[in-house]
Amino acid sequence: MQLIRRATWWVVAGCVLVAPTWGAVLPEDRVDAMLHYYDGGGTKVSGPALLVRKGVGDQTSIYASYYTDSISGASIDIVTTASPYKEKRDERAVGIDFLHRNTTVNLSYTNSDERDYLANTLGLNIAHEVFDGLTTISLGYTIGRDEVGKVNTSFKEDVTHYRYRLGISQVFTKSFLMTLDYEGILDTGYLNSPYRAARLQGLLVPERYPGTRDSYAIAVRAVKGLTSDNNQLNASLRFGYRYFSDTWNIHAHTLEAAYQRRLSDRWTIEPHYRYYWQSAASFYADNFNTAMVYMARDKELSTFKSHALGAKASFGLFEQRFGAHKTTLNFSYDYMRFLYDDFTDMRTGAPYRFNANVYTVFISAWF
Repeated sequence: MQLIRRATWWVVAGCVLVAPTWGAVLPEDRVDAMLHYYDGGGTKVSGPALLVRKGVGDQTSIYASYYTDSISGASIDIVTTASPYKEKRDERAVGIDFLHRNTTVNLSYTNSDERDYLANTLGLNIAHEVFDGLTTISLGYTIGRDEVGKVNTSFKEDVTHYRYRLGISQVFTKSFLMTLDYEGILDTGYLNSPYRAARLQGLLVPERYPGTRDSYAIAVRAVKGLTSDNNQLNASLRFGYRYFSDTWNIHAHTLEAAYQRRLSDRWTIEPHYRYYWQSAASFYADNFNTAMVYMARDKELSTFKSHALGAKASFGLFEQRFGAHKTTLNFSYDYMRFLYDDFTDMRTGAPYRFNANVYTVFISAWF
């Protein structure tokens, strides 16, 4: 499920439920309502999402969001070790932004729950503008306390997550922006799933993971505005690269590219592409020959790559109506292809492959 959430969140986050915009200007009052749908690898995920943001005076903005997943199906892990399932996950988040001169402070709290997993996350982020607003330096800290369970049993284990973030954003010209971000992550506790099993000489045995995982990621992104014949910005190119590494010996690379263009006063489109590749964890094997201290057969810890090709479209519905000064209708579709090098589909004996489709439709209104 972690891979599905990561894949869908990448699409959804780019559509509506994004983090607060950093800088010495508070975000506008707005409301976003969305429906999302994922279908791939024998699993279907769907549900609504809602985000509401409201300013309080000139220096404070508060927001709240709700996001839900209705999950059903039988992924490759379930097909080989358990029964098909149905599940629902609800996520609620609240936050507040404070603006003082050139500094923005954000506090946020997120809670999500399902029958066998509870998560609570508290975050603090600070952004400060310097050099007349051309440079923004940001710092962030997040702590998460999770509880892992197993349906219809008394099994319970705890997980703690610590995240540290440092970023810098630089405006070089009116049409060129770059950002550099670093994130350090410390995970402790029960880090595997009580449902999965490893294979030892063809026999299923319980997985065993280390109790800690330290990781870091470095990302660089650039946005270049493009002008039309009348020297007006009507399009942009976006590029990104992210490198990830951890103490489990996983190394990952992510490449992203997007082209956004305004076709008219109402229509904007954005085709985009994303490539991801990672190496396997040091204690991963498709089929162990001998018993090891740590043993995993989670496909998310194997060597694999994925491609995502999609497009977004935004249509301006109306302006200055129903109390909103602008309202848009937005669509998004992504086709994803996952290719595993050393995770075998036990039904066929071949390396596992699957496709996924992600759809979103949402309405945004600014007040």
